[in-house]
Amino acid sequence: MADDDRKNLAAEVRQFLGTRRARITPEQAGLPVYGGKRRVAGLRREEVALLAGMSVDYYVRLERGNLSGASDSVLEGLAHALQLDEAERTHLYDLARSATPSGRRPTVTASRVRPTILRLLDSMADVPAYVRNARFDILATNALGRALYAPVFDSPLFAQRGPVNSARFMFLDPASRDFWTDWDKGADDAVAFLRTETGRAPHDKALTDLIGELTTRSDDFARRWARHDVKFHRSGVKNLRHPLVGELALPYEAMDLPSDPGLRLNFYTPEPDSREREALGILAGWTSTGTAAPSRNGRPRNA
Repeated sequence: MADDDRKNLAAEVRQFLGTRRARITPEQAGLPVYGGKRRVAGLRREEVALLAGMSVDYYVRLERGNLSGASDSVLEGLAHALQLDEAERTHLYDLARSATPSGRRPTVTASRVRPTILRLLDSMADVPAYVRNARFDILATNALGRALYAPVFDSPLFAQRGPVNSARFMFLDPASRDFWTDWDKGADDAVAFLRTETGRAPHDKALTDLIGELTTRSDDFARRWARHDVKFHRSGVKNLRHPLVGELALPYEAMDLPSDPGLRLNFYTPEPDSREREALGILAGWTSTGTAAPSRNGRPRNA
C-alpha cells in the first residue's frame, strides 16, 4: 500500500471510530455516570475499551487508524461497544480488510450494461427503471425511467459532460431541491451511500474524484461527508416532484446485479389504483406516443 493510501486509510479509520464513539452516551451504553463535567462528547476511549473487552492501549492504537491485524473477534467487540448497525459494521470490516499487510485488490466495477439487462429494462414498460453504478452514474434506463427523471437528464450540468450523475445533480444543480421534495433526507442518504462505497472500493479513482469535486463545490456535501455516516440503499420511498405530474411518493427497490460488480437495478413500484400509478400512466403516454418527456417547465421538448 502506498504511503498516501495508508495515511488516507488511517484518517478514515480514526474519524469513523471517533464519530461513532462521540454519539454514544454512557447512559446509552449502560455505564454508570458519576458527578462532574465530562470533557468529551460521548464515550471515553477507556469506556469503549471496557465495553469491547480489550486494553485501553490497544483501543487507542485502533482509533489512531491502525486496524492492521485486527481479528474478527476484535472487530465484533468494537461493533458491539459502538452499537454499530449493519451498514456500519460492514464498513468497519471493509476498512480492516483494506488495512491488511497484503493490501486489498482493487475492486473492479462493471462499466457497461449487458444486453440482457438492457432487454430486461425495456420489458419493464409500466414501471420506471434504471441501472446505475455506486458513484450514482446512470448507465441505462427504460423509457418511463427517463421520463420520470427528466429534470435530472435535462440538467445543464450534463450538457457537455457525461454520464448523467444523480449525486452531482443533487448537490450542484439548484433544481434538485424542487425535484426531491425531501431533499435533506435524499442528500443524507446519498452521502452515506458514497461513504459506504469508499470502504468497499477504496482504490476507485473515479469515486475519489467525484467526492473531491463535491466536497470542494458543495458545502452541503462537505458538511455531510464530515459526519462519516454510512448506509445501505436497498428499499424505501422516494418523494419526487415532477414538472408534469406533480408530487409523487414512489416505493422503490434497489437490487445488486451479481454478474455485474458495482451495478444495481433500481425500479419504482407504486400501489395499484394509486395516484402515483395514474401519474406514471400519464408519463407512459408521453413515451408511447413518441413525444419527448417534458422538460423542466413541464412542456414537451418538441413543443
